[in-house]
Amino acid sequence: MLKGKNEIKKVAVIGGGLIGAGWAARLSWHGVDVAVYDKFPQAEATLWQVMETARPALERVCPVPENKRGKVTFTTDMKQALEGADYVQECAPEKLELKRSILADIEALIGEDIIIGSSSSGLKPTDIQKDMIHPERLSIVHPFNPVYVLPLVEIVGGEKTSEECKQTAHDFMEEMGMKPLICPVEADAFIADRLQTALWRECVWMVKEGIATTEQLDDAVRYGPGLRWAMMGQCFIYYMAGGKRGMRHFLEQFGPAMKLPWCHMEAPELTDDLIEKFVEQTTEQAGQDAGEDSFSKLEALRDNCLVSIMEALAEYEYAAGQVLARDRRRQMQRIEEN
Repeated sequence: MLKGKNEIKKVAVIGGGLIGAGWAARLSWHGVDVAVYDKFPQAEATLWQVMETARPALERVCPVPENKRGKVTFTTDMKQALEGADYVQECAPEKLELKRSILADIEALIGEDIIIGSSSSGLKPTDIQKDMIHPERLSIVHPFNPVYVLPLVEIVGGEKTSEECKQTAHDFMEEMGMKPLICPVEADAFIADRLQTALWRECVWMVKEGIATTEQLDDAVRYGPGLRWAMMGQCFIYYMAGGKRGMRHFLEQFGPAMKLPWCHMEAPELTDDLIEKFVEQTTEQAGQDAGEDSFSKLEALRDNCLVSIMEALAEYEYAAGQVLARDRRRQMQRIEEN
């Protein structure tokens, strides 16, 4: 039997990049001790930098006294990180054989009752768990950057993943202030990344064909549909566009347009010239030379904007705002009880 959500007091994060460090920030803020492992010593600097970057955003999400936060440690010794861990979040690079190798090392050092979540953003869990001794305890637990602010987390099981594993991962992530989405089918790139990839491919095509610059493409999103996407998904937006007759009227009116050659399904080849266009245009968008200090300011701006949008939605307890409001109540209860 796997450990339940209430038994998870310490998490081992295996891989200390931006995602692993983001996990450490979120989990520790919710009172869980976190041990981060990475064999590259420079990963420790990344961890503490992300922790510092996350602090202002997390203070706005829900102020948590320092003595109510979990402890975060860093180590280059995997055994030390896994010692006493009740849950493992694997955050290795997107290389199948590397993940399989790391999972073998993890399994040799933990008990059979410990769930392993993989932060993979595209590899299928069936492929990842192929050589595991206990494949039933692994599922994809895929967050979105910045992990410490964005609530969505996709949970995907492989052919040998148990229902208990997926449900426990779901319940634990909910306790960590997230919106867990259990994907009903194991599919390439899961759900959210497939949506993002479709939009991204159109961006690449339009830059290639000279239809728009990267800034114009981003403006087309952030001043229009992006504002709607913050509270309603694409399907429900189109339901609303159908008026009182809903989706049926929308499809009757606009459905035939799906046959028109408005967009591309295949991505264009990323030639050197096309890559250079994206580099030049996005650097111009940033308005600076992408130095470390300037990038930190952009990270802070991003985090503040995201929290403000969620706070606006929290007033109505709707969409991501509902997750934030619920998490704040849960956090305050935890602080008061302990």
